[in-house]
Amino acid sequence: MLHSGKTALITGSTSGIGKAVAKALAKEGANVILNGLTKPGEDEKLVEEFKSEFGVDVGFSGADLTDPKAIEGLIGYAQRDFGGVDILVNNAGVQHVAPVDEFPVEKWNLIIALNLSAAFHTTRLVMGQMKEKGWGRIINTASAHALVASPYKSAYVAAKHGIAGLTKVVALEGAQHGVRCNAICPGYVHTPLVDAQIADTAKARGISEEEVKQNVLLAAQPTKEFVTVEQVGAMAVFLTSPAANQINGALMQMDGGWVAQ
Repeated sequence: MLHSGKTALITGSTSGIGKAVAKALAKEGANVILNGLTKPGEDEKLVEEFKSEFGVDVGFSGADLTDPKAIEGLIGYAQRDFGGVDILVNNAGVQHVAPVDEFPVEKWNLIIALNLSAAFHTTRLVMGQMKEKGWGRIINTASAHALVASPYKSAYVAAKHGIAGLTKVVALEGAQHGVRCNAICPGYVHTPLVDAQIADTAKARGISEEEVKQNVLLAAQPTKEFVTVEQVGAMAVFLTSPAANQINGALMQMDGGWVAQ
């Protein structure tokens, strides 16, 4: 298999995109370290789910990625129990929507810390060992909002634009050391969280859920189709494959043509 003997750390991987990426990499034989917020007992259940389905070694950390010390602990755990990180997927994130003049400062700080600074800290802590091994893959989950803006999303757009810049810098620094860094930039992805938003928006606006999908959420995506978590997982596998050895510092759009407009 493609990644037998390698270890992948995927932040924010208890559900949605992160979980799908973790599954895609585990299917290729990678041992995986999962991370995220869970209720009591859910972490053990998730670990057993991955072990039974893929037959790989699986770890879990509930490290708070807004805390640099906790991130140091997470990477220390990966080094101690798994021999280090070969594939890093910076996926954890959060969103808040409000006008700039009404945007809560604590929400700004949270979004920048989790969506941007956490990726810096995980990257700085694994970069040295990847250089020493002469091989490493870093994938940042960005967004179409790493390339374009939308109103009321100042912190999220700022963080994702920052991720785009960080991706390019890391790609240049790792280029001659066997380390590749790229970002995946999805448009709207169909997740359980989005399903809940669809239902709530339909009720609030007095329109059908299909109208919400087509005229609200997918208004910017010319295909009028959601990106699936499985498609993002497949892109992550591709970016860690030999076929992508010369893809470095790229912002891979998966947005149905949103940014092409």
